[in-house]
Parts: sequence; structure tokens; C-alpha cells
Amino acid sequence: MNKLTSGEVAPKTGEYSIVTANGRKVGTVRVKKGNRMPPTQHAGSHFEIE
Repeated sequence: MNKLTSGEVAPKTGEYSIVTANGRKVGTVRVKKGNRMPPTQHAGSHFEIE
């Protein structure tokens, strides 16, 4: 599983889960390969893709 933070470049196109610092999934976002990951609403959150 890849963990990405806001501003990093997406390694592939797909649905990325938004995960809070305590590990709770709070949503998803679709990002195209080469685009930067969007800002999150919660401090310490990251994105994961399977």
C-alpha cells in the first residue's frame, strides 16, 4: 500500500482513500497519474491506494 501526502505526485491514476492520522478512512478522491494530491481537511491525513 502506498501512502501519499498532499502535494505529492500520484504514481498512477485511480481512487485514493483519504485516511486520518488515527487510521480512519474519511473518503476517497480520484487523481490522475502525474497530478499532485489535493489538500486534506484534517491535519496529519494521508492518501492510500491498493
